[in-house]
Amino acid sequence: MNITVIAVGKMKETQMVKVLQEYAKRLGRYCKLDITEVPDVKAPESLSLKEMEQVKKTEGEGIIKNIKDGTYVIALDIRGKMMSSEEFADKINQLGIQGFGKIAFIIGGSLGLSEEVLKRADLRLSFSPMTFPHQLMRIILLEQIYRAFKIISGEPYHK
Repeated sequence: MNITVIAVGKMKETQMVKVLQEYAKRLGRYCKLDITEVPDVKAPESLSLKEMEQVKKTEGEGIIKNIKDGTYVIALDIRGKMMSSEEFADKINQLGIQGFGKIAFIIGGSLGLSEEVLKRADLRLSFSPMTFPHQLMRIILLEQIYRAFKIISGEPYHK
């Protein structure tokens, strides 16, 4: 299975990069992982609603152009469906059974995802009603993907 994480912005914190690399290495046993970074749009703190939508639209265009044909798209969205780790593992397993060899997980920028990206998503997934830093969300996502493959494989993983 090919897993792509498309995220807005660059990983900057050295320690977070190391943790991300560790999970990427662990996942190498189960899937081919690709992490694509889309440039974030620099914007001042106070934006009008129209300016916010323009930032999301520009970032969204960068996201969409990195989604390959035939890919099942899962957008991380605070308003999305919440799942347990077991349900998430089952979803990934079912996608494989249904013939989806490519899954893309989308992590938006600080303002969220554009309507175009949300419309392109096959599933909107929420990890929590809380907001997380985007760099940390990448680590949480990779950890949950790793946990899912361990569950699918019937291998032990701490609870």
